Amino acid sequence: MNSILSNPAHKSSPSKAWLRALELTSSIGKNPNRILSSVIEEFAETAGEYPALLSDRESMSYSELAARANQYSRWALEQGLGKGHTVCLLMPNRPEYMAIWLGISRAGCAVALLNTNLAGQALAHCVNLVTPKHVIVAEELAGRLVGHEGQPKIWIHSGDLEIHRYSGAALTAAEIRPVTITDRALFVYTSGTTGLPKAANISHARILQWSQWFAGLMNTGPSDRLYSCLPMYHSVGGVQATGALLASGGSVVIRDGFSASQFWSDIVRWDCTLFQYIGELCRYLLNTPTHPSELEHHIRLCCGNGLRPDIWKSFQDRFRIPRILEFYAATEGNVSLFNVEGKPGSIGRVPSYLSHRFPASLARFDIDQNQLARNEQGFCLRCAPNETGEALGKIFEDSSNAGNRFDGYTNKEDSEKKIARNVFEPGDAWFRTGDLLRKDESGYYYFVDRIGDTFRWKGENVSTAEVAEAICGYPGIMQANVYGVMVSGAEGRAGMALLVTEADLDLAGFRTHLSNRLPHYAHPLFLRIRGEMEVTGTFKYKKTDLVRDGFDPDATNDIIHFNDRELGAFVRLDAELYSSIQSGLVRL
Repeated sequence: MNSILSNPAHKSSPSKAWLRALELTSSIGKNPNRILSSVIEEFAETAGEYPALLSDRESMSYSELAARANQYSRWALEQGLGKGHTVCLLMPNRPEYMAIWLGISRAGCAVALLNTNLAGQALAHCVNLVTPKHVIVAEELAGRLVGHEGQPKIWIHSGDLEIHRYSGAALTAAEIRPVTITDRALFVYTSGTTGLPKAANISHARILQWSQWFAGLMNTGPSDRLYSCLPMYHSVGGVQATGALLASGGSVVIRDGFSASQFWSDIVRWDCTLFQYIGELCRYLLNTPTHPSELEHHIRLCCGNGLRPDIWKSFQDRFRIPRILEFYAATEGNVSLFNVEGKPGSIGRVPSYLSHRFPASLARFDIDQNQLARNEQGFCLRCAPNETGEALGKIFEDSSNAGNRFDGYTNKEDSEKKIARNVFEPGDAWFRTGDLLRKDESGYYYFVDRIGDTFRWKGENVSTAEVAEAICGYPGIMQANVYGVMVSGAEGRAGMALLVTEADLDLAGFRTHLSNRLPHYAHPLFLRIRGEMEVTGTFKYKKTDLVRDGFDPDATNDIIHFNDRELGAFVRLDAELYSSIQSGLVRL
């Protein structure tokens, strides 16, 4: 018991971090019947009373988590569920959430993790994608499923749990189903920021790969507590963050949603040593007034993706974060990069001694044609150092290495669209990330933009991410969502930015700031200002409706300004000026 609960040696070199991750994941393929629920059962036997999942609503020790998962396994078995069947789960963050999908997937089913922000046709689309037999829905969200009656059976999850009539004892030999790491465990949905969400197939092997890989990189152990306020329907908040701690005997503090004002109070109250971030969470924290608890914490590391270079150092310095582990990955993809060294601004690298295990490459991308550039022989062109290209990951049919696989979506056509074939040699296949990256001479990668977000204007490629970074460097601008809009008679797309500001924006000073930070063709032609940004559950900005609205002042109640080159100033856009621009009477 003492050895299990002893403090790990958290300070180690980057090479040791990679070695730990390799050691922990190397045995996954050798033990095909050992899945994440098996790991939790092992801890339940050796350190059962140690806390596994903590929250203000409920908490579970390892033995309680294993027992509750067994109850859900028995529920699934009684319903006649097994391999080939799906159960949807619609529930806010709470420890019970983890127990549900662990138990049901242990019985051989796949559990589809539904976005709790969805309703109506968007929710119906996600349910119909996976054709479930049952839907488990939290009582407070039950109204979202009106109209779904008569298809999958709806189970309302309330405080009076029917699950309590099932035994939590270890499953008997007759109850254990032959579930292996190659079986599907979850459906995790893409965010749907560029079209309707897709349901990605997630195997038990992939769950273990994520869990044990991050356990190794973060050097987690029983003395660690990780704070997670990210949605559990997403792979980071619901699998990677929880799995990395549960795979090493640590504890996860779960909060239902992010609160910038309560963040540091929670960290201190729960005595957390780690926290998970994603997207703009760090920017939100940096924009809040000083909190009395923000320097009283015992955080040794934070891990996540999307920490932009413009706030990296200020975030780390203000909150005195010893280490930041930034990474790059996609739920369904096979390209993974890890910034173990904490190099500000980088999304990570692949050490040379691991390049054979995680083969990633950047291929030149033709923005005008919106496709990978190919030579006369039909093959793609690898990028030179510091040249921007699409990130690709080579696909192997190797069941022993879940990280290199692409298991696709429920829709085969969607899956095929993500695969590039005959890329660098005849017959090869590579996963297309849809992200534009660049790699420096030292092998560090940097995020540039999403394909589809980068646009051409004045014959030049404009990265929305880089423009947003420059914009947010101006005092008083809290958030910026940059995108391209069509202008009648003009080639390409003109830059437009939706801004959230603290107070009235000094437009003259802001225009000067842009001139000092960006080339003229990258200056946004239009500014749209509003009180708050519309985001997904994982803080990704929504752009589809904004692009559709364009810069038409009649399409919104938001104020729109036009960057008038003749006047050298931003001016208020009205219907008359809009008509003049669309008629080609105004110089752009």
